[in-house]
Amino acid sequence: MRELYDRLKQRFELGELTEQRPDLAFITVAREVLRPLLLHLRDKEGFTHLVLLTAVDWIEEGEFQLTYLLSNRKAAVDVGLRLMIPRDGVAMESIHDLWPTAATYQRELREMFGIDFPDSPRVNEEFILEGWRDIPPYRRDFDTLKYAQESYNDRPGRETRDPEQYMKEQLYPDGK
Repeated sequence: MRELYDRLKQRFELGELTEQRPDLAFITVAREVLRPLLLHLRDKEGFTHLVLLTAVDWIEEGEFQLTYLLSNRKAAVDVGLRLMIPRDGVAMESIHDLWPTAATYQRELREMFGIDFPDSPRVNEEFILEGWRDIPPYRRDFDTLKYAQESYNDRPGRETRDPEQYMKEQLYPDGK
Protein backbone atom coordinates (compact mmCIF):
# COMPACT_ATOMS: atom_id res chain seq x y z
CA MET A 1 0.00 0.00 0.00
CA ARG A 2 2.97 2.26 0.52
CA GLU A 3 3.68 2.13 -3.23
CA LEU A 4 0.13 3.27 -4.00
CA TYR A 5 0.40 6.06 -1.44
CA ASP A 6 3.73 7.26 -2.86
CA ARG A 7 2.33 7.19 -6.39
CA LEU A 8 -0.75 9.15 -5.33
CA LYS A 9 1.32 11.64 -3.35
CA GLN A 10 3.07 12.68 -6.56
CA ARG A 11 -0.29 13.87 -7.96
CA PHE A 12 -2.33 14.82 -4.88
CA GLU A 13 -1.75 16.55 -1.59
CA LEU A 14 -2.34 13.74 0.90
CA GLY A 15 -2.32 13.52 4.65
CA GLU A 16 -1.47 10.62 6.92
CA LEU A 17 -1.29 7.02 5.71
CA THR A 18 -2.45 4.33 8.16
CA GLU A 19 -1.77 0.76 7.06
CA GLN A 20 -4.15 -1.56 8.91
CA ARG A 21 -3.08 -4.72 7.09
CA PRO A 22 -1.13 -5.46 3.92
CA ASP A 23 -4.42 -5.28 1.97
CA LEU A 24 -6.06 -2.32 3.80
CA ALA A 25 -4.91 1.25 4.27
CA PHE A 26 -6.50 4.59 5.12
CA ILE A 27 -5.42 7.95 3.78
CA THR A 28 -6.41 11.28 5.28
CA VAL A 29 -7.36 13.82 2.60
CA ALA A 30 -8.65 17.37 2.39
CA ARG A 31 -12.12 18.02 1.08
CA GLU A 32 -10.91 19.65 -2.14
CA VAL A 33 -8.78 16.59 -2.99
CA LEU A 34 -11.54 14.02 -2.45
CA ARG A 35 -13.38 14.05 -5.78
CA PRO A 36 -10.32 14.14 -8.08
CA LEU A 37 -8.69 11.43 -5.96
CA LEU A 38 -11.81 9.23 -6.08
CA LEU A 39 -11.91 9.60 -9.87
CA HIS A 40 -8.22 8.74 -10.16
CA LEU A 41 -8.52 5.71 -7.90
CA ARG A 42 -11.54 4.44 -9.85
CA ASP A 43 -10.32 5.17 -13.38
CA LYS A 44 -6.53 4.71 -13.11
CA GLU A 45 -5.85 2.50 -10.09
CA GLY A 46 -8.62 -0.11 -10.38
CA PHE A 47 -10.62 0.79 -7.25
CA THR A 48 -13.94 0.29 -9.01
CA HIS A 49 -16.11 -0.76 -6.06
CA LEU A 50 -17.42 1.60 -3.38
CA VAL A 51 -17.61 -0.71 -0.37
CA LEU A 52 -19.12 1.83 2.00
CA LEU A 53 -19.42 5.44 2.99
CA THR A 54 -19.68 6.03 6.71
CA ALA A 55 -19.20 8.70 9.37
CA VAL A 56 -17.83 9.09 12.89
CA ASP A 57 -18.91 11.91 15.20
CA TRP A 58 -15.89 13.53 16.86
CA ILE A 59 -18.05 15.79 19.04
CA GLU A 60 -15.10 17.01 21.13
CA GLU A 61 -13.42 18.39 17.99
CA GLY A 62 -16.68 19.66 16.49
CA GLU A 63 -16.16 17.50 13.39
CA PHE A 64 -17.42 14.48 11.53
CA GLN A 65 -15.03 12.05 9.89
CA LEU A 66 -16.29 10.72 6.57
CA THR A 67 -14.69 7.52 5.32
CA TYR A 68 -15.02 6.36 1.73
CA LEU A 69 -13.89 2.73 1.48
CA LEU A 70 -12.94 1.55 -2.02
CA SER A 71 -11.96 -1.88 -3.26
CA ASN A 72 -9.69 -3.00 -6.06
CA ARG A 73 -11.06 -6.51 -6.50
CA LYS A 74 -8.42 -7.65 -8.98
CA ALA A 75 -5.58 -6.74 -6.64
CA ALA A 76 -7.60 -7.75 -3.54
CA VAL A 77 -6.82 -4.50 -1.73
CA ASP A 78 -8.97 -1.83 -0.11
CA VAL A 79 -8.25 1.81 0.55
CA GLY A 80 -10.21 4.19 2.74
CA LEU A 81 -10.18 7.93 2.26
CA ARG A 82 -10.82 9.87 5.47
CA LEU A 83 -11.72 13.51 5.67
CA MET A 84 -12.92 15.79 8.41
CA ILE A 85 -15.86 18.17 7.99
CA PRO A 86 -17.44 20.54 10.53
CA ARG A 87 -20.43 19.27 12.54
CA ASP A 88 -22.42 22.50 12.25
CA GLY A 89 -24.25 23.29 9.01
CA VAL A 90 -22.50 20.39 7.41
CA ALA A 91 -22.99 19.61 3.72
CA MET A 92 -20.88 17.48 1.43
CA GLU A 93 -20.68 17.02 -2.31
CA SER A 94 -22.50 13.93 -3.54
CA ILE A 95 -20.60 11.16 -5.33
CA HIS A 96 -23.69 9.32 -6.61
CA ASP A 97 -22.61 10.17 -10.16
CA LEU A 98 -19.38 8.18 -9.59
CA TRP A 99 -21.01 5.25 -7.79
CA PRO A 100 -24.83 5.16 -7.87
CA THR A 101 -24.88 3.10 -4.66
CA ALA A 102 -23.45 6.13 -2.84
CA ALA A 103 -26.93 7.69 -2.92
CA THR A 104 -28.16 5.11 -0.40
CA TYR A 105 -25.22 5.72 1.95
CA GLN A 106 -25.72 9.47 1.62
CA ARG A 107 -29.42 9.21 2.50
CA GLU A 108 -28.52 7.20 5.59
CA LEU A 109 -25.81 9.67 6.67
CA ARG A 110 -28.22 12.58 6.27
CA GLU A 111 -30.88 10.91 8.37
CA MET A 112 -28.66 9.39 11.05
CA PHE A 113 -25.97 12.11 11.40
CA GLY A 114 -27.52 15.18 9.76
CA ILE A 115 -24.82 15.38 7.07
CA ASP A 116 -26.42 16.82 3.95
CA PHE A 117 -25.59 15.81 0.39
CA PRO A 118 -27.70 18.40 -1.47
CA ASP A 119 -27.48 16.96 -4.99
CA SER A 120 -27.99 13.32 -4.04
CA PRO A 121 -31.20 11.66 -5.32
CA ARG A 122 -34.05 11.43 -2.81
CA VAL A 123 -31.78 12.61 0.01
CA ASN A 124 -34.56 14.67 1.59
CA GLU A 125 -37.08 11.82 1.69
CA GLU A 126 -37.59 9.81 4.86
CA PHE A 127 -35.47 6.69 4.65
CA ILE A 128 -35.15 4.66 7.84
CA LEU A 129 -36.66 6.85 10.56
CA GLU A 130 -40.16 7.58 9.34
CA GLY A 131 -41.65 10.49 11.28
CA TRP A 132 -38.44 11.19 13.24
CA ARG A 133 -38.41 14.71 14.71
CA ASP A 134 -35.50 14.58 17.16
CA ILE A 135 -31.82 15.30 16.44
CA PRO A 136 -30.17 12.62 14.29
CA PRO A 137 -29.70 9.56 16.52
CA TYR A 138 -26.10 8.72 15.55
CA ARG A 139 -24.86 12.09 16.75
CA ARG A 140 -23.11 11.72 20.05
CA ASP A 141 -25.17 14.50 21.65
CA PHE A 142 -28.36 12.47 21.11
CA ASP A 143 -29.47 11.31 24.57
CA THR A 144 -30.67 7.71 24.10
CA LEU A 145 -31.64 7.29 27.76
CA LYS A 146 -33.77 10.44 27.72
CA TYR A 147 -35.36 9.37 24.44
CA ALA A 148 -36.17 5.90 25.80
CA GLN A 149 -37.62 7.31 29.02
CA GLU A 150 -39.82 9.75 27.07
CA SER A 151 -40.88 7.22 24.43
CA TYR A 152 -41.42 3.97 26.31
CA ASN A 153 -43.26 3.01 29.49
CA ASP A 154 -41.35 1.38 32.31
CA ARG A 155 -42.20 -2.28 32.71
CA PRO A 156 -42.46 -3.97 36.09
CA GLY A 157 -39.43 -6.07 36.93
CA ARG A 158 -37.01 -4.02 34.85
CA GLU A 159 -34.05 -2.82 36.83
CA THR A 160 -30.83 -1.09 35.96
CA ARG A 161 -27.56 -2.62 37.07
CA ASP A 162 -23.98 -1.52 36.86
CA PRO A 163 -22.55 -3.84 34.17
CA GLU A 164 -19.18 -4.24 35.87
CA GLN A 165 -20.69 -5.16 39.24
CA TYR A 166 -23.30 -7.43 37.65
CA MET A 167 -20.68 -9.41 35.72
CA LYS A 168 -18.58 -9.82 38.86
CA GLU A 169 -21.63 -11.23 40.65
CA GLN A 170 -22.33 -13.62 37.77
CA LEU A 171 -18.73 -14.80 37.41
CA TYR A 172 -17.91 -14.92 41.12
CA PRO A 173 -21.17 -15.61 43.02
CA ASP A 174 -19.27 -16.34 46.23
CA GLY A 175 -17.50 -13.00 46.06
CA LYS A 176 -14.11 -14.65 45.56
